[in-house]
Amino acid sequence: MHDAAASPGTGVDHLVGRDADLGRIVDLVVTEDVGSALLLSGEAGVGKTELLDAVAQTASEAGMHVLRAAGVQFEADVSYSALNQALLPLADLFGNLSSTHQDAIEVALGLREGTPPQRLLLSNAALALLQAGVLKGPVLLVVDDLQWVDRASAAVFGFIARRITGKPISFLGASRTETGSFFERSGLPQLELPPLDDEAATRLVDSRFPSLAPTARRRVLETAQGNPLALLELPSALRAGQREAHENLPYVLPLSQRLQSLFVSRIQNLPAGTQYLLLVASMDGTGDLSTLHGAARESGGDVTLEDLVPAEHDQLVSVDASARRLLFRHPLISSAVVELSTSSQRRAAHQVLARVLSDPERRAWHLGEAALEPDEQVAVQLEQHARRILNRGDAVAAIAALTRAADLSPVDTERARRLTEAAYIGADATGSLRSASDLLEDARRVDPYQRRSLHFAAAAVQLLLNSDGDVRTAHRLLAGAISEGKHGFDATNVALTDALHLLLLLCFYGGSPELWEPLHAAMKQLRPEPPQLLAVAVHTFGDPARARAEDVNELDRILATAMDETDSARIVRMGTASIYPDRLSALREPSWRVVHQGRDGGPVRRHLGGLMHLCLDSYHSGRWDETATLADEGLQLCEESGYSFFVWYFLYNKAIVSASRGDTDTAQTLADQMADWATPRGVRSALDYSRHVQAVASISDGNFERAYQLAGSVNPPGQLRPYTPHALWVMFDLVESAIRANHRTEAVEHVRALQEAHVGEFSPRLALLLGGCAALTAEEDDVALRLFDESLNAPGAERWPFDRARVQLAHGERLRRSRETTAARNSLLSALRTFEQLGARSWIQRTTKELRAAGWNVSRADDHEKQELTPQERQIAQLAASGLTNKQIAEQLFISHRTVGAHLYQVYPKLGISSRAALRDALTALEASGFDD
Repeated sequence: MHDAAASPGTGVDHLVGRDADLGRIVDLVVTEDVGSALLLSGEAGVGKTELLDAVAQTASEAGMHVLRAAGVQFEADVSYSALNQALLPLADLFGNLSSTHQDAIEVALGLREGTPPQRLLLSNAALALLQAGVLKGPVLLVVDDLQWVDRASAAVFGFIARRITGKPISFLGASRTETGSFFERSGLPQLELPPLDDEAATRLVDSRFPSLAPTARRRVLETAQGNPLALLELPSALRAGQREAHENLPYVLPLSQRLQSLFVSRIQNLPAGTQYLLLVASMDGTGDLSTLHGAARESGGDVTLEDLVPAEHDQLVSVDASARRLLFRHPLISSAVVELSTSSQRRAAHQVLARVLSDPERRAWHLGEAALEPDEQVAVQLEQHARRILNRGDAVAAIAALTRAADLSPVDTERARRLTEAAYIGADATGSLRSASDLLEDARRVDPYQRRSLHFAAAAVQLLLNSDGDVRTAHRLLAGAISEGKHGFDATNVALTDALHLLLLLCFYGGSPELWEPLHAAMKQLRPEPPQLLAVAVHTFGDPARARAEDVNELDRILATAMDETDSARIVRMGTASIYPDRLSALREPSWRVVHQGRDGGPVRRHLGGLMHLCLDSYHSGRWDETATLADEGLQLCEESGYSFFVWYFLYNKAIVSASRGDTDTAQTLADQMADWATPRGVRSALDYSRHVQAVASISDGNFERAYQLAGSVNPPGQLRPYTPHALWVMFDLVESAIRANHRTEAVEHVRALQEAHVGEFSPRLALLLGGCAALTAEEDDVALRLFDESLNAPGAERWPFDRARVQLAHGERLRRSRETTAARNSLLSALRTFEQLGARSWIQRTTKELRAAGWNVSRADDHEKQELTPQERQIAQLAASGLTNKQIAEQLFISHRTVGAHLYQVYPKLGISSRAALRDALTALEASGFDD
């Protein structure tokens, strides 16, 4: 038992002061016909576990199949320990699962050897198993002490809790309010269990201690402040004379400290054998009686399970005979047992557990805790344990195991190597940049030569980039480690290929041709040959204007495997290779998987990568509200995790949407932020992205000369500068602004360079834009109109709505000037519809002006209709104008945040605005006009 609110052995009928709380919980998770989830929270000792027991009893009596699990304080680093408790009772149903799900469950629960499952696969397998459990009746999954549930199990429980709506499965969890946890609570219904009110507290004390003197009772009630555990424990700690008011009451310590000391005093009075078993049980965390039986045998016959009886009589523990588990009445009892023990007793308990446990991972952990001196054999086992849990996606636990392995390494080089790998994992996956820095410094002190290792260099690069370091320094550090390493350029060396993928990014960030030379030299030395994805990315991401057709074909073959890919790092790397060939749409679902894994506690770096690629694809495919929302998520994640380097990616996505919608002030501000940050750090790619934003904003404002200068600063007209991939993204801006700013010769030269490089063969979007560029520069109307028609009618052109609408606008302008008025109107109206859907205000105005010049009257009635908002749109707009985020609005209106974004997507063009910042003024003007009635 973990929390107490009633006398021992209580059931539903004996709860004191909790009838209303119990009724609310039962109504939600027991009597509802469809699945629901609820998180119960409260301070230690407030009675959460009693309520869980009562709900479980009620559910069982109602015919539900109840599954139980509880977090264990000393097992928070043991992956899937809590999930094992919850799902093992359904072992007879494993055979009902698909082979993939069955394999995932059995490997994760340690029932057999196999490749550790990915978190998402295991989560789906667990949900499928619960659905199979419905054969035994509706399922209720009860998880106590969520604050101590291991990270891996918490992610699976969170997945289940969010996906049981409409299924005969319910989830009930409980955790302490004063402690954090790995379980993500956001978005789930929560109920905080308050202390008992005065009447209920008095009734509880009187029922248990009827002879307690009034003065003593008053003091107990004042001190306990409604905490049931304190109400039950404080009187028991008083001497008989104090309870009867014959003696003065002692000085009362703060509640948490006093409860701890109370448990310690009670444990000290137990026989030595009982204390030994309680310590082993505390260190083990599972309460498994077979483990305790083995520990008793290890004592040499002096201890048996009968030694648990005094602890049961003193109501410190209980034994669940059916589950063969020992349960502590409260986690503080377990904590007190550990606090009371000596360090040698704790090490001895760990040694015993290492001998009696069969699970190699748990044995390795206990051996590591038991070791007092360096021990290479134990260090090796811990390192192997770290690699297994890292393969499961639990990077935090892997770092802890590697760090402990380093502590136990007798040889300095091995200790430094393990510290360095732990630092690399921390910097590359978890976002633990500060701890990674400390680990690297420890490794350097132990072995200065460790600086030359790939893991050291890669971790150092991450730290450098996310501080004030410049790209060239980071590049020099990593390139040096690669060229001087002892890896023999073995293409199967994971550390080497990881380092080369990172070097590829550094080359891209720097943007200078000389930075690419060490990467190309290393690629030539790889044996037997470079990995396919790395080889493709070097061309399609590094210098796409010079990529070969076979590079794109190979990329398409790789992307054909994306839907089945489970490695989040590889998915992100596929995305990197797909940016400039415009293949990100093929990765939408896998990228969303990566993002969802990140939201459930997965690797931060991968989470950021998935967000970046979704942002870019959403922008090009016309999902601009989604782009802005995901960019905000990325910015928040950068701030929380310390990955400050990647802020510019998300600023770019917000800025390009603002520029495209005509909110040029916002776009310019964001672009300036990018440039101010990138310039001293030598991040030339960020400067190119910033100038792209400014060029689009200038076109939006009608300042074509400035747009021409900005686009030309990314890539001069008439050439395609090497290793400047963003040259492909500014080509239409450059040519259009050149034509309109009287730089026709330069525009023609640039189109010729683009055609000679065959960039139209690189992606359908670039083919559309190149066709538009060629049409803009054609002197003869019939040639221009033919080129416009060919580009606009090319297969897949509709996938790029903004780009296509811009080409349609140019087409309509050329048609009008050719006096083909009817055709001009059709092209312009098509462009106008797209611009209105996107909320591209400046382009709406340009297109409307062209339509009027073509004799099309845009009536005031149409303008009035655009301003009318539905009641829900008006409500959402008002909340957004007040400063609430989409997520906060969604919570207030009980809708999804994506629904909020969709409504705002419609609101902006109706109000004639393009940003959230303009909402307040637009709504005020709307109300003043009388259209808001």
